[in-house]
Amino acid sequence: MTTGPANTEEQLREVLDKLANSVQAAPDAYRRVQGEWRRRERRRRITLVILLALIIALADIAGLWALNQYRGQQHNVFNVPVPSQSHSPASPG
Repeated sequence: MTTGPANTEEQLREVLDKLANSVQAAPDAYRRVQGEWRRRERRRRITLVILLALIIALADIAGLWALNQYRGQQHNVFNVPVPSQSHSPASPG
């Protein structure tokens, strides 16, 4: 009896073939796994939509709060007073 690499490979192939032939898949395995995948995908999308809506709502609330803080104050873009310009007519000559 030779126990070379070729013989070991053949024995391993035979054992694995017998094992593969003895495995029976459940009749509804694909549908069950597909349903699980769809539930996970739906849950992930719903979570994402809720998270995005929450972020947008918080940003809106923060913006409205910031705008309300300056309601009664005067809005100055620059703190430097504007120099007055004289509009006298130019003298001829």
